[in-house]
Amino acid sequence: METAIEAYNDDEMVTPETQPIKRRKKKSMVWEHFTIETVSPGCRRACCKGCKQSFAYSTGSKVAGTSHLKRHIAKGTCPALLHPLENNQLTPYTPKSDTPRRRYRTSSTPYISFNQDQCRHEIAKMIIMHDYPLHMVEHPGFISFVQSLQPHFERVSFNTVQGDCVATYLAEKQTVSKYLEGIPGRLGLTLDFWTSKQTLAYVFITAHFIDSNWKLQKKLLNVVMEPYPDSVSALSLAVASCIADWNLDGKLFSVTFNHPVSNDAVENLRPLLCVKNPNILDGQLLIGNCVARTFSSLAKDVLDKGKEVIKKIRDSVKYVKTSESHEEKFLELKQHLQVPTESGLFLDDQTQWNTTYLMLVSASELKEVFSCLDTADPDYKQALSAEDWRQAETLCSFLKPLYEAVSALQSTANPTAVTFFHEIWKTQSDLSRAIVGEDPYIGGMAKTMKEKIDKYWRDCSLVLAMAVIMDPRFKMKLVEFSFSKIFGEDAGKNIKTVDDGIHELFNEYVALPLPLTPAYAEGGSNPKPDRLLDFDMYIMETTGQNLKSELDQYLDETLMPRVQEFDVLDWWKQNKLKYPTLSKMARDILSIPVSAAAFGNVFEGEPREMDEYKTSLRPETVEALICAKDWLQSSDVKTEQ
Repeated sequence: METAIEAYNDDEMVTPETQPIKRRKKKSMVWEHFTIETVSPGCRRACCKGCKQSFAYSTGSKVAGTSHLKRHIAKGTCPALLHPLENNQLTPYTPKSDTPRRRYRTSSTPYISFNQDQCRHEIAKMIIMHDYPLHMVEHPGFISFVQSLQPHFERVSFNTVQGDCVATYLAEKQTVSKYLEGIPGRLGLTLDFWTSKQTLAYVFITAHFIDSNWKLQKKLLNVVMEPYPDSVSALSLAVASCIADWNLDGKLFSVTFNHPVSNDAVENLRPLLCVKNPNILDGQLLIGNCVARTFSSLAKDVLDKGKEVIKKIRDSVKYVKTSESHEEKFLELKQHLQVPTESGLFLDDQTQWNTTYLMLVSASELKEVFSCLDTADPDYKQALSAEDWRQAETLCSFLKPLYEAVSALQSTANPTAVTFFHEIWKTQSDLSRAIVGEDPYIGGMAKTMKEKIDKYWRDCSLVLAMAVIMDPRFKMKLVEFSFSKIFGEDAGKNIKTVDDGIHELFNEYVALPLPLTPAYAEGGSNPKPDRLLDFDMYIMETTGQNLKSELDQYLDETLMPRVQEFDVLDWWKQNKLKYPTLSKMARDILSIPVSAAAFGNVFEGEPREMDEYKTSLRPETVEALICAKDWLQSSDVKTEQ
């Protein structure tokens, strides 16, 4: 008997029936498990080395294939391979990964060629989208996983993937830059300060604007590392860098920041609004603290005032929630007392003041159960008195309007300044009444809060009032009504300040060049030639003075019905031809952001802190990772829509 290797490694084979012929070497792996036996003249069979079974191989000039031999080995049907360790047999046949194999294309699984550059691009996007560390590409586990998917993938280093992430950022930046060039109005910026353990600060600069479809949009533009965050020039340097980076000269309308700054720092920032961006009231449209930070600061005052009773309630909730037996006892008492509430107890996250408020609300609704728990469970030592529960309810009454106002910032539709004009003046009015009340506990708390709301009102009332005027449901009427409640005898003077400011701003917009025809109002083009362009020019020249009365005409018209689902931006979209100048001003005013809190963290009382890993990276890399993530996520949202 000769083996397959002996028979087919020879260059020539001679048989009595044939002349010497060339035969190619057999390369199939099955021949490691089979030999060829000649059983009769012209008939040969393949014999398994493990189980000694024989299989058809050749009869005369007809040669069988090897598929049935592969199945015998690879499918585990060979008895000798079922117990290889006991019989010391060969291992099952497994094709080598580098063996050339024919690929078949089907409609369901099309052939996809391997692309190293595309894989690197996708890894960079993955790191950006999910905040993975750049060093993960050098981790053994990641390398092993990727090579199991694609052995031909070449490893990438930290420096390589860092460059890929920056390249992704630059590509996305070109798209965003082109998009911003087409914005018909101006931009409002928000500055959100993040701290770090290295005493460095990171300024998140976000642009807010209304697009050509009259939808409120926002884009994160820069993350600027500021080595000296307490300097008077920190804010102005960050904004100046953003203006230069994105070519925003003449496009900036307002700035909102959430970091407490000195008056000198504010005055350093103001010239950027009037020098590089004229016609906006000499830089008056600056909002000091964002509304989320202002309301969070008020909430902190409430929590500090009631910290003793809050600790008692927190300990009581902790006693119930940290023991299964205690919680079962509590639920039994609740069921026995038939307390009509579906709310459950939970411990608060003390970095998020809204969770403390919700904990107080749920505990107050179950105060009867806690009172019974005091007598039913001898181990319960956190009993609260009737006065404790009264104070807790007072705290909730102060926190509720703050919670509801800030919750509006987390709604899917971006709120405008109109919403928070109502919230601010009502809060200020309520606090004024609480101060003069008979309860010294409530009066002391209200006095501390009112000082902060008064400062916010002084800084932001002009901007908020202008936004209200641009709402056809309110106009000057709501300003007059609310100011009379707040300022009393001084209301007239403050109303005049707002009226003068809105007219002055409108006159500045009148001085800007206007489009010749309404077709150009949004920066588009008229596809058909208009033979009456000269007539339009004549009308503009002869009725130029009437254009200045657009504002007065708008203010004199009857108020729109105060319906709940009114879309103020859509109203201006429908009336832009009627008010070509005023609609431009309305677009800019209604895009003014009232909050600078980043990433929806509106209930945090303190600035966020950059993690240690990101602070270890170059500032350019940090900006690339954070900004690109924001842009990629917004692209995904648009794709889903």
